[in-house]
Amino acid sequence: MLDHFSVLVRDLPASAAFYDRVLATLGGRRILEPGPIGYGVDFPDFWLAPAPAGAAPLEAHIAFTAPDRAAVQAFHDAAVAAGAEVLHPPRLWPEYHPTYFGAFVRDPDGNNVEAVCHRPE
Repeated sequence: MLDHFSVLVRDLPASAAFYDRVLATLGGRRILEPGPIGYGVDFPDFWLAPAPAGAAPLEAHIAFTAPDRAAVQAFHDAAVAAGAEVLHPPRLWPEYHPTYFGAFVRDPDGNNVEAVCHRPE
């Protein structure tokens, strides 16, 4: 249903450094820049754009697909190494479905960022 998604950030270089690190664990990379920065695997489907001066971006929840549970763990570890607040460490979330395995962190702008694998172990 979605082709791409964009979030506004206060400090584009700081947010880009965070997403460079955590998205690499999921196979993502910077594809387009300067200006808004487009991330993806084959094409840019996640974008960072600078918030207007004085504006405070609103919190978003962003869930990135992980190919396996090890990638969810690697995402979590990279986020922690980048200084992210951990909201929920990697674990099963059976209330969503029996094989939902995810980790949730806060990015530099306070967004709730998740890596999730839907496959069984």
